[in-house]
Amino acid sequence: MASTSLGASILVSHCSSAPEFQVSGMRLVFGYKAFGCRTSRRGFRVRCESKIQEKELRRCSPFLERLSLPREAALSSNEWKSVPDIWRSSVEKYGDRVAVVDPYHDPPSTFTYRQLEQEILDFVEGLRVVGVKADEKIALFADNSCRWLVADQGIMATGAVNVVRGSRSSVEELLQIYCHSESVALVVDNPEFFNRIAESFSYKAAPKFVILLWGEKSSLVTAGRHTPVYSYNEIKKFGQERRAKFARSNDSGKYEYEYIDPDDIATIMYTSGTTGNPKGVMLTHQNLLHQIRNLSDFVPAEAGERFLSMLPSWHAYERACEYFIFTCGVEQKYTSIRFLKDDLKRYQPHYLISVPLVYETLYSGIQKQISASSPARKFLALTLIKVSLAYTEMKRVYEGLCLTKNQKPPMYIVSLVDWLWARVVAFFLWPLHMLAEKLVHRKIRSSIGITKAGVSGGGSLPMHVDKFFEAIGVNVQNGYGLTETSPVVSARRLRCNVLGSVGHPIKDTEFKIVDHETGTVLPPGSKGIVKVRGPPVMKGYYKNPLATKQVIDDDGWFNTGDMGWITPQHSTGRSRSCGGVIVLEGRAKDTIVLSTGENVEPLEIEEAAMRSNLIQQIVVIGQVLVWRLWFRNNGMGCFT
Repeated sequence: MASTSLGASILVSHCSSAPEFQVSGMRLVFGYKAFGCRTSRRGFRVRCESKIQEKELRRCSPFLERLSLPREAALSSNEWKSVPDIWRSSVEKYGDRVAVVDPYHDPPSTFTYRQLEQEILDFVEGLRVVGVKADEKIALFADNSCRWLVADQGIMATGAVNVVRGSRSSVEELLQIYCHSESVALVVDNPEFFNRIAESFSYKAAPKFVILLWGEKSSLVTAGRHTPVYSYNEIKKFGQERRAKFARSNDSGKYEYEYIDPDDIATIMYTSGTTGNPKGVMLTHQNLLHQIRNLSDFVPAEAGERFLSMLPSWHAYERACEYFIFTCGVEQKYTSIRFLKDDLKRYQPHYLISVPLVYETLYSGIQKQISASSPARKFLALTLIKVSLAYTEMKRVYEGLCLTKNQKPPMYIVSLVDWLWARVVAFFLWPLHMLAEKLVHRKIRSSIGITKAGVSGGGSLPMHVDKFFEAIGVNVQNGYGLTETSPVVSARRLRCNVLGSVGHPIKDTEFKIVDHETGTVLPPGSKGIVKVRGPPVMKGYYKNPLATKQVIDDDGWFNTGDMGWITPQHSTGRSRSCGGVIVLEGRAKDTIVLSTGENVEPLEIEEAAMRSNLIQQIVVIGQVLVWRLWFRNNGMGCFT
């Protein structure tokens, strides 16, 4: 990665005129260059002047700032060098389409793709005015909004690295991240948030400046504060003025431009730190561009479609998905948990990208609504839903979308009988399923509002929730990834939506399953540690080479720490269409090994218990589990 920073000088020397030789009244001019010399010798004189012009070196996103291709030239995704380059392509294709709608901030904002690109360009230049330099770390501590997106892309486009976190994190955590990342400045959400952290940061961090994305500086606590604070509009204004100056004069010629390299670090994202201090995951532009180019295999978004955004932007999952959808010309509306239910009905999004908890909440809400209805309506709804669950179960069987660990395929005659039985049962259940569709499912889908698919990631999707949404006709595509993998490494496709799995690997990404103790590669159907290799894998942990070496081996395989298996390839039987999908079964460190040697996955028990309306949260502890299983095994009690 290039390490040259802004402010470097380049010496450009030239003569004010060619050397003059004067002999006996005759002047001869020679085309020769000299540096700063003025020499007189025996009747002839050589006169040359040297002028030094300083050029400031600026790291930049070439296509965003129109420095690489002619303005009229078309740009393909393979030519992108950095994440901000995507905006030129989007403007060329979807310039006047609405890109973002942010109704819940003051002021409410709506931008077309062309307007959003101009916001980013103004912000980029404004950051340079206040002194942001390439390779510097800028802390971006804020929540999801259109201005977060502008700030994020603005920082990246200067060649700087943004260090992201949400405003709900503790002051201690934010201060630790700021100091560990060696950030030099701070971009924050609003005055209330800044007032909460100002005292600690002024004494222990001393940022060069602070930028407020929302709100006015008049709301800030000023006592004892010496750090310059700029509002979002001030940074924009600085950028607009300098860009206008470039347009009127040749001032832009004072700069030497250096393009951002795809291997340059784009962002540092800190893990949650559940097993110790948070670690800074270094993701490069190339890591994120791989996501942008290939997520269309799983989410076939089209121009003009609507997305709801509710996850925090500093979460790798939401972030990569946002970058991707803006290359498709979609319209994104920002919302939150508070407004989600109303916005789903009002906005009727084609896609909702969210975590399993949201789908569990929607499921619980539907169940409560059914339970609150009259006894007759409740009985009818629950009965018809059960019929649809049975119908979709048979449908999966004859379509070959059932998971199996068996490496040996079933005999052809057995497969044929199984297929015929599933077809017959589905045939008789189909009329009742269509009745359920007319009386129950359409109303539920209307209240949910998702018209094409919900994309779930960032956690385990409970199987009963997965089956319920399939039964009522709502597509839920489950995916898998980690912050260290940019994050998506696999997901379910609409044409091969295998319940219970996390789908096929993303393009150019490899999976292997290894034995937890020996590291031996296991065959399909065998459970072990999941390892991943490919373009999404991070550059490493910031300032932590030891931790990096522990998770990424010399061959580039990243140890996810998750337990799972890969489904075998079968040409016949109920699993013939799902060969090669990945199935996860908990974290390796969460597995409870009983004194009997039996391995117990607490996740399965917790998911089963969570189906009860009486349980909101649950954790399985090894000691209690051993005690209960001992009673069960000795016939003195039962375990459920």
